[in-house]
Amino acid sequence: MQAPDTDNAQGLLFVYNADSGVFNTLTDIAHKIFSPETYACPLCELTHGYFQIRGEWKAFIESLSLPCEFLHRDEARRTYGLTDAELPAVYRKTNDGLRQCLGPVELKDCADLTELRNLILTYCCAPVESG
Repeated sequence: MQAPDTDNAQGLLFVYNADSGVFNTLTDIAHKIFSPETYACPLCELTHGYFQIRGEWKAFIESLSLPCEFLHRDEARRTYGLTDAELPAVYRKTNDGLRQCLGPVELKDCADLTELRNLILTYCCAPVESG
């Protein structure tokens, strides 16, 4: 996990370790229900119930001063060329491109939404003062 650099973030990119599409969504729902201990996307687990985004997460995202973009793994590959990225992950969008601020290890270690919010505020949103 890297602390934010001095480049101010222009936004955040959240990338799920799951592919887009109806079939994949239904498969993910079934996986969450029947085998949650092997589900591969802790970001999905923390931020979504079986069928929709958690209200607490939605309110947090809306409270951020940075625009947020959410993509599935296949969409991130097409849009940003993230072919070898370890997912799930959260990236800061900067003038120099994408910089990962949270990776799969940090996201898997999150116990709940409160911890996830704190990590995002600390490592993804707050600029580091130079000096």
